[in-house]
Amino acid sequence: MTIAEAWAIGRLDAHAQAERVRSGELPPGALVEAAIMRIEDADGSLNSLSSTAFDHARRAVSAVDRTTPMAAVPYLLKASLAYPGFPQTSCSRAKAGVVADRAYPIAHRFDEAGLVPVGMSTMPETGLLVSCEGLQCGTTLNPWDPAVSAGGSSTGAAVAVAAGLVPLAHASDAAGSIRIPSSNCGVVGFKPGRGMNVRARAAHLLDDLLCSDAMIARSVRDAAWSARWCRPAEARCRPADGRRLRIAIAPEGLAGAADAGVTEVVERTAALLAELGHDVRPDRPALDRAALAEALATLWCYLGGDVTDGVATANPGVPLDGLLEPWTLGLAQRRETIPPQRLADAYAAIAAFTRASAEFYEGYDVILSPVTRTMPPPLGTLAPTRAFDDLAHAFFDYASYTPLQNMSGEPSISLPVHAVSGGLPTGAMLSAAPGGDDLLLELAAEIERAAPWSDRWPPATAAGSPR
Repeated sequence: MTIAEAWAIGRLDAHAQAERVRSGELPPGALVEAAIMRIEDADGSLNSLSSTAFDHARRAVSAVDRTTPMAAVPYLLKASLAYPGFPQTSCSRAKAGVVADRAYPIAHRFDEAGLVPVGMSTMPETGLLVSCEGLQCGTTLNPWDPAVSAGGSSTGAAVAVAAGLVPLAHASDAAGSIRIPSSNCGVVGFKPGRGMNVRARAAHLLDDLLCSDAMIARSVRDAAWSARWCRPAEARCRPADGRRLRIAIAPEGLAGAADAGVTEVVERTAALLAELGHDVRPDRPALDRAALAEALATLWCYLGGDVTDGVATANPGVPLDGLLEPWTLGLAQRRETIPPQRLADAYAAIAAFTRASAEFYEGYDVILSPVTRTMPPPLGTLAPTRAFDDLAHAFFDYASYTPLQNMSGEPSISLPVHAVSGGLPTGAMLSAAPGGDDLLLELAAEIERAAPWSDRWPPATAAGSPR
């Protein structure tokens, strides 16, 4: 196989790659070998993989059943996911030598589908930031513009899919970690509603409240397939019936209105939806912005504190500043100043917003909003070594839309519908009430048919063309 042939395979989405194997056009190993060639050719300039698993992939693909839905399709695991024999570092120095010895149900679902992991993607330390510029794995670059953030925390997943290294990559989202990097890199990022994916990690009070797992993809059909494949048997979605929808445009998030580039994308998406016959109008659920922003900051400090507590327990007497980044340690230090009442207030604010959102969805089917408040910021803006107060302001200002759906448990998707002038992508976000996962996925497919993006590739790799 030539490198040009490997990149030509990389232009295909997961469905198309699997069909080449099922039909006998390609042997199963060809998809894996092509992905390995693309990774070796391009990832040196992107840094989207935290570790490779090429030998494992070559062994695993030989046992793949060609009748499985994603037979022999290569994909990446996020560095925080447990997969037996693979590193489970979460891109933290504190876990540099950790190797997983078990898998949770979502990893079993991936195996059952015939997917073959070829490595693990990069992420900010333990997923607590929305840009991957860490001390353990280094900086992962946006293939559209290496000077700006690729987003996070599922950074490497979005970069690898955007560049055509793999057609699918596992991702998780507790405050925007699927949707933000998908927006910044011009790919499809679907966050399932709460409880709409099988368990991906150990039970945790805050993770179980906030976090959902899915696959980042280039095509809606790939994202929709993976969401449904990983859905619990007992989960219930309202059927998507193809009717015209009532769509509210909500331009403001927890930190106020978005900047001009982001607003332009939302407005153009609203116009497209109206052309498709949907009822689109400005409106938004009632938000106590201050209370919700405080709630998010409180829960984030508790998450950082949990990480720090675990590392301190596992490494008695070892200085933590050699194991954890300043941002993680700063969150833990800030947690120590939080009175118990503030935690109670956080849960009360989330409950009040969830009720208000449910009432709002009695009059609407979908909310259209920005994914982030600004276009992708310059590298360094969200670096974990930045002064804590400055970084906290930048983090909560930038990621001021996506956390709403994590707190309420609603499904949400970022779509690369339009690019701003200059070609830099930014997504439009569509969200629905709990149980509206299939409604969103059907709407996303309709948008993709009307404004396709399959031929839009970043200049860093020019997938499908000889380099």
